[in-house]
Amino acid sequence: MPENIKNVLSGEFHIKKFVLFTITLLITVLVWNLPIDTFGIEGLTVVQQRVIAIFVMAVLLWLTEAIPAWATSVTIIFVLLFCVSDSSFKFLQGSEGEYGQLLDSVGIMACFADPTIILFLGGFVLAIAATKSGLDVLMAKTMIKPFGKKSENVLLGFILITGIFSMFISNTATAAMMLTFLTPVFKALPANGKGRIALTMAIPIGANLGGMGTPIGTPPNAFAFKVLNDPAGLDMGISFGQWMMFMCPLVILLLVLAWFIILKIFPFTKKTIELQIEGDVKHNWRTVVVAVTFFVTILLWIFGKQLGVNANTTAMLPIAVFAFTGVITAKDLQMIDWAVIWMVAGGFALGLAMNGTGLAENAVKSIPFGQLNPIVILVISGLVCFALSNFISNTATAALLIPILTVVCQGMGDSLGIIGGTPTVLIGIAVAASCAMSLPISTPPNAIAYSTGLIQQKDMAKIGVIVGLLGLAIGYAMLICIGKMDMIAG
Repeated sequence: MPENIKNVLSGEFHIKKFVLFTITLLITVLVWNLPIDTFGIEGLTVVQQRVIAIFVMAVLLWLTEAIPAWATSVTIIFVLLFCVSDSSFKFLQGSEGEYGQLLDSVGIMACFADPTIILFLGGFVLAIAATKSGLDVLMAKTMIKPFGKKSENVLLGFILITGIFSMFISNTATAAMMLTFLTPVFKALPANGKGRIALTMAIPIGANLGGMGTPIGTPPNAFAFKVLNDPAGLDMGISFGQWMMFMCPLVILLLVLAWFIILKIFPFTKKTIELQIEGDVKHNWRTVVVAVTFFVTILLWIFGKQLGVNANTTAMLPIAVFAFTGVITAKDLQMIDWAVIWMVAGGFALGLAMNGTGLAENAVKSIPFGQLNPIVILVISGLVCFALSNFISNTATAALLIPILTVVCQGMGDSLGIIGGTPTVLIGIAVAASCAMSLPISTPPNAIAYSTGLIQQKDMAKIGVIVGLLGLAIGYAMLICIGKMDMIAG
């Protein structure tokens, strides 16, 4: 493309972003200054109205992507600190009776170091150490070997291994790694066959579905995990191991179903595949440290509750061990996906603002949530999350929907028993977000797979919609069943 055309397109792009940002700003200012009785929420305070305006700002910025998603989260925390906290400008403060309850500024800033953030950091550090030591290559070689050389079995091996890796390692990193392993395989497959498409699609599908398996698998899981366990909120005491107990069987089932669907749509013409995974495993004491720490960390995540150690505390184990032994250096920390960390922090801050100012409580009292049909709420919330997550970040989608649905669930009370309770709705959002994989822009693993040039957008859409909707239906059915059997509550 000629340079002058690129410059014109770039200019138009920036103008569009500026226009969207300006519109967002105007709408936010409008909501900020509307008469307080416009909202129809009894007892609404000035501070609570400001939180509504900030929430509207977050929705518009995340939907329009006028600024990067992580920048929206930072902006949320900035506006909360300067406008609705006890450290805000004096002209924005007043007596509690006049303005309402201000947020604790320390509490807002603590969102950057929330225990769930530490849980995520532990996962990122484990992934970096595994890659640096070559442990990931060793694990992949060992796990793929039992699947043999038959094409269909190799496909099953790749989709299952990708799913398992994605439970503990970033699904983006997993997808990139597994596609690298497939490069020599593609050379041996017919150029015009469908086997290449099948193997390429197996990676993003495995990565997206596998993330459901643990609280650190994806950021939406972390949002649901935090809200369900928050001592100041639902305080359900769900452990890392309990999450895995009811989500891992779902993941395995969906991965096998996805394998079957991929085979039906993109059958192999070559019946056998010679598989050679290239990569170096460093044979030294550091690799041993990484392997032992990896194993112990996962064991503590699964069984730590019985020993009195929670998942967030366990996440400090790999961070401390790798830092102390020099396995991870300061330079390695640059590889952490800080954009995701900051996005999650912004979502936590939104939830804190809704609860800390009393907005959630007032909304519950003023809006007759109890009259809503739980099944309708479940279906609509799942479909909205699925639709949004196909076009915008699933982290942003979860950050928007989970605080709202937490309020809705609190207002619906015992009526949610018909669908298994509040966890069904909130964990359902995490499931719906992971099932959204219809487009190259839906998830980073999709984008990585599409960038290989081996699949077309129509191929991804076909598989993504079928597997996604099937996962949504089975996931919600399973959550309702285990919710009714009281298997989720701690």
